Amino acid sequence: MRIVSLGLAVAASLAFATAIGFAQDREAVVLTIDGNIKNATARDFSIAQLEALGPEKIETSTPWHDGKVTFEGVSLARLMEHVGASGGTAAVLALNNYRTEIPLSDFATYGVILATKKDGRYMSVSDKGPLFVIYPFDAFSELNSELYYSRSAWQVCSISIE
Repeated sequence: MRIVSLGLAVAASLAFATAIGFAQDREAVVLTIDGNIKNATARDFSIAQLEALGPEKIETSTPWHDGKVTFEGVSLARLMEHVGASGGTAAVLALNNYRTEIPLSDFATYGVILATKKDGRYMSVSDKGPLFVIYPFDAFSELNSELYYSRSAWQVCSISIE
C-alpha cells in the first residue's frame, strides 16, 4: 500500500510540474487515461490533443465562481469514445490527490466537459486548471447538489476507467 501511495504522489508531483508549464507548451502531457480502455494501454494527452477532439462550451454558474462562467473543453463522452472506454466508472484524480468517481453515463446524460478554458483563457493550476470537470449546473436542477459538486474535480491529471 505504501508503494502505491508513493507512486501516486510521484505521479501527481510530475503532473503538477507539467501542468505549471502547460500554458507555455500546449504539447506537454497534462492527462493520462488508463484502465478499461481500447488496447488496455495508458493514453497520454496534451491540451492540443484534447482540443483536437472538438471544442464544447458550457455557460453555467458554479459554487466556486461569482456569476455565470463560460467553460470550454472536450466532451467527456467524446473523449471516452475516443479511448474506447468500456467500464462503468471514471475514477478521476487531481494534482492534490483528490479522487472522485463519476459514472460514465453522466458524461452523455448531462453533456459534461473536461474544461481547458474559463472565459476564453486557459486555466492555471491556481485557477483550478489545467483541466476541470464541468457539469452544466444551470441546465439540470438535480445537478445542484453535493453529489455532483464532488464529481466536478479540478486540477485533473488522470482518469482511470473501472
